[in-house]
Amino acid sequence: MIANNVTRLLQSRKIPFSAFELPAEKLGAQETAQILGVSAEIVFKTIVITREKGKPILAVIPGNHETDLKAVATALGEKKVHLPTEREAERLTGLQAGGISPLALLHKGFLVLVDRSALEQPEIHISGGQRGLNIRLKAADLIKLTEARVATISLPIGATL
Repeated sequence: MIANNVTRLLQSRKIPFSAFELPAEKLGAQETAQILGVSAEIVFKTIVITREKGKPILAVIPGNHETDLKAVATALGEKKVHLPTEREAERLTGLQAGGISPLALLHKGFLVLVDRSALEQPEIHISGGQRGLNIRLKAADLIKLTEARVATISLPIGATL
């Protein structure tokens, strides 16, 4: 098993999880779901969102959804939020796209927003903080550990905004 800061953190906090090794190239949530043989609605992706002032936000949404920026802005009481480019997201987090994880960015000052649909799943998959590592854990454990806010912040891909 790959051991990194995320797996060590979960072990030290005695949080049950399963780690899955994947190919080390950048995979989308839907590709990850296919490899793992699970539904894309339980493979959550972390989307970096910037706001006018303050630290970027990490939006954790189902793999078969896209971020609803208006809903994110509303949930945060912001006028407007933006999706940075992949390169900007990597610069802001210090992690490679495909490996951005709220667990790897704990204590770095990012506000974490988890889509409400996570609460409907017994467990969800998220990035383990590096490409090629996927973590399955209870959504409640992720929310507690990251002190995340929960809100409806995504729409099915292709739904009209």
